[in-house]
Amino acid sequence: MPESPPRRRWTAADIPDQSGRTVLITGASSGLGLHMTGELARRGARVVMAVRDVAKGERARAALPAADRIEVRHLDLVDLDSVRDFAARIVADGGGHVLVNNAGIGNLPRRLSPQGHERQFATNHLGHFALTGLLLDALTGPDPRVVTVTSGLYPLGTIPFDDLTGERRFSPGRAYINTKLANVLFGLELDRRLRAAGSPVRSLLAHPGMARTAFIDQGPPALVGLARSVARVIGRPVADGAVPILYAATAPDAPTGAVIGTGPTLRKVAPTVEAVRRPGTDAGLATRLWQVSEELTGVTPLLPVRPSR
Repeated sequence: MPESPPRRRWTAADIPDQSGRTVLITGASSGLGLHMTGELARRGARVVMAVRDVAKGERARAALPAADRIEVRHLDLVDLDSVRDFAARIVADGGGHVLVNNAGIGNLPRRLSPQGHERQFATNHLGHFALTGLLLDALTGPDPRVVTVTSGLYPLGTIPFDDLTGERRFSPGRAYINTKLANVLFGLELDRRLRAAGSPVRSLLAHPGMARTAFIDQGPPALVGLARSVARVIGRPVADGAVPILYAATAPDAPTGAVIGTGPTLRKVAPTVEAVRRPGTDAGLATRLWQVSEELTGVTPLLPVRPSR
C-alpha cells in the first residue's frame, strides 16, 4: 500500500459531530491524550479519561472546555487488576463507542509489574491488550472502533519471546521500541480477527510522529537531553501530533490494515495512510504474540458478532 494522504488536509476542525458517542482514552491527563480529550468533548463526545493519577486528571479536566462532558477514572495499565476493575466499571455503565489505547511509558529502568512482567511491556502492550479484550463486546453503536497508538520506530523492534521480562538483557530504549512493534502486531491481528468474525468493531493504528510532550522527559538524563535537542529540531506541537489519532478515532474513511501517521513535512500536518513495514506485517509473529498475551494476561478477547446498535 503506497502512502497516501486524504483528498485534502484534515484538521481537528474536521472532526465529525460526536454527540451521543462515548470515547475512552488511556493516558489522558497530559500530552496527546489530554489534547484529544478536549477536542472530542468540544465536538460533543462524552469522554472518559483513564488515568493513573486521578487528582492530576481532575485538575486537567477542569481546565478543558466542555468539562461537564468529561469524566476521570482510575486506570493503571501496568497492573492487570486495575485493568480488570476499570473495564468492569465501564461495562457496568453501558460501555462505549471508541477506545483509544494512547498511554505509554518509555526509556525507563527495568522494573516488574505486580504480575511479574517488565513494566514497559506490561503498560504499553499487555495492559492495552487486556483492556481491549475486556471491552470489545461493550463497544457498540454505529462504527465502534479501537485505536492503538504506536510509534514510527516500530520497524526497529523485535519481540524477545525468550526474555520478555528483560532478565538476561535489557535496554530501556530497545524495550520501548519493542512495545511499539507489539502495538502494530496487535492492532493488525485484532483487525484480521474482527473482520473474520464479521464484527462491526474496527481496529485502527496511528502514530503522532515526534510530538513535544512530557514523554521525552522520561529516562536517564543523558537520553532526556538528547531527546529534547532532537525535539527542538523535528518535534511537532502536541496539537499536530494528535491529528492522526483523532482522524483514526473519528473520520468515517479512516482505514484499517495500515498505520495513520503525520505526513512527510513538519509544517503541513495531514493524516497520511502508511503501508505497514516489516516486521509489522509478519502475521505469524502477530499470532504468536496474541497467544502469549492471552497466557500472560489471562484475557481471551471475545470478538463480538452482531449488527451495529
